[in-house]
Amino acid sequence: MAVTEDLAALALSNQEKSTAAEQSPSKNVTDNASDEDEDDTAVAPEGEGGAEKKKKKKKPKKKKPASGATPNAANAQTATKQTSPPTVPVSRFFPNGSYPQGELQEYLNEYVRDVCVRRAVSTERSDKVDNSTSNAYRTTSEETRYLERLEQDRYNDLRKAAEVHRQVRSYAREAIKPGMSMIEITELIENSVRTLVEEKGLEAGIAFPTGVSRNHVAAHYTPNAGDTTVLEYDDVMKVDFGVHVNGNIIDSAFTWTANPQYDQLLAAVRDATNTGVKEAGIDVRIGDIGAAIQEVMESYEVTINGKTYQVKPIRNLNGHSIAPYSIHGAKSIPIVKGGDQTKMEEGELYACETFGSTGRGYVTDDGECSHYAKAGDVGHVPLRLARAKQLLGSINKNFGTLPFCRRYLDRIGETKYAMALKNLVDNGAVNAYPPLVDVKGSFTAQFEHTFILRPTIKEVLSRGDDY
Repeated sequence: MAVTEDLAALALSNQEKSTAAEQSPSKNVTDNASDEDEDDTAVAPEGEGGAEKKKKKKKPKKKKPASGATPNAANAQTATKQTSPPTVPVSRFFPNGSYPQGELQEYLNEYVRDVCVRRAVSTERSDKVDNSTSNAYRTTSEETRYLERLEQDRYNDLRKAAEVHRQVRSYAREAIKPGMSMIEITELIENSVRTLVEEKGLEAGIAFPTGVSRNHVAAHYTPNAGDTTVLEYDDVMKVDFGVHVNGNIIDSAFTWTANPQYDQLLAAVRDATNTGVKEAGIDVRIGDIGAAIQEVMESYEVTINGKTYQVKPIRNLNGHSIAPYSIHGAKSIPIVKGGDQTKMEEGELYACETFGSTGRGYVTDDGECSHYAKAGDVGHVPLRLARAKQLLGSINKNFGTLPFCRRYLDRIGETKYAMALKNLVDNGAVNAYPPLVDVKGSFTAQFEHTFILRPTIKEVLSRGDDY
């Protein structure tokens, strides 16, 4: 950068100049000895005495970087392309701190009209609401837009978590190959999430253990330490992982296969999930969503190893609302028809997940447990075992009410905790979530998206180019 030049004029006689040189070194030499060779000198007569005038041009000094800065600090702030494996935090792609919106879907008129009428009546504007303009009322109403402005920080946290999810799963879908162990796959995903979200205690990180349930196992399987299970070519693996920023959780899942014979199974479940997302809205009865999901999923058939199956929804698995630091909120989205008249409400966050099966379409607990979470609806639990008290303190500090697994306990340095963990489960301080399985020999698939019911529009936060 340019700096101001200092032009010093010295009028010295040859005798005075010589004397000054003998007595002390030049100030310019003291400042920067290397400048002498590059000084521009001009000599001109001065007055009758013919005194010489010497002009010395100082070399511009380079501006030092600000304290704590590096020469490449500016370049380090913004990134344009993710690495493989992903190592660049998403904040580097969005230096202004504003993250992209998800897919926007307008509310269906038949669901939104009642809400618009109620608001219009309360403000004496009912004559301005009709079927053709109810969506326009939502998107143009100053009231609804004001409500959204109040939630911008929450929306931005969710969008950041969603961007992390998209970038990590994009890498995972390419990197996962038959022959990899389950531990390799989960660590590949989890380490990427930690890096991209810039994990920081309970402020940002992994929302729950990475699920890699295979074949007839539909959900809640992640490998414990020492698990040597390897992914095979004919496996159908559900990859379910979550990201949170300040407790705002994105929960999204896809199904991995290498064998194309399962394509119709995946298509059925993907279509059913998208149907559930489309049907969701403010004041929608969740039982109606389940009916729509079931109708779509059961319209598919899949032929596996020469045998044709109708794709069945797993009727005792549901989507769910999401609360801060709580992956399962108070409401559930069924994936079969039923009489539930509970309505969705403005501002709620949901994970719409559907599961399809070639088996019974019903799951039970089976296998070694890996998923746990602190019970959020209990008060003080008296514990006699000192080790259990210590472990609960560690769980509170590192996970709060977010789910965790045994590998996560290993990672934070906990050892010999099996008896203490069992004691916490037995006393109701911690909930255990064992694997959920259909009949052996069957195949199950899952797709899941997180969406929020904004006052003006529905935003499918986790939507990407892949699904």
